Amino acid sequence: MLLQREFADLVLLQAGTFAQAARALSDHADLDLVLLDLELPDASGLEALVRLRATGHEAVMIVLSADTGHDRILGCIDAGASGYVPKSANAREMLDALRRVLDGQVYVPTQIPFSGTSLSAAALTPRQREVWALLVQGKPNKVICRQLGLSESTVKTHLAVIFQKLGVHSRTEAVVAAARMGLRLGPPPAP
Repeated sequence: MLLQREFADLVLLQAGTFAQAARALSDHADLDLVLLDLELPDASGLEALVRLRATGHEAVMIVLSADTGHDRILGCIDAGASGYVPKSANAREMLDALRRVLDGQVYVPTQIPFSGTSLSAAALTPRQREVWALLVQGKPNKVICRQLGLSESTVKTHLAVIFQKLGVHSRTEAVVAAARMGLRLGPPPAP
């Protein structure tokens, strides 16, 4: 009801099992967003997210879970979720998460401790921001190389500098940093 009230043009599909969710993704190539409960009867935990991501569907995925453990949240982001919303979230938090993710950002709950710096993305060069944005979209180094026309060693160098400037040590921490800074991941708005 919350989604239908807030998003007038919404077409909502529901699936009670992983098999139904996978079939819905297969049958509807135009899906924009998947809200995924990690406790489906036929696939539990990260397995469901990993398997849906492996289909190659481009839908943005947000995980809904009662588990608010640090490792679970980072594991989901690392596995390709664009957001993680605790089931205890109120309506305002849920809508904020949906709007951010649909706007091309990553959403993580504020209760996740984050050790990175409070650096602005402006401290990165334009090329570093491009590399970072593709990393946050879950693109592997080889895809980043192809999309930006860079060698793999150049991408690795950019990532090392990005990690250093952000005060992070992994790709997952770089994604969390993007969420904290509100980095927009999608294509720039049309003029």
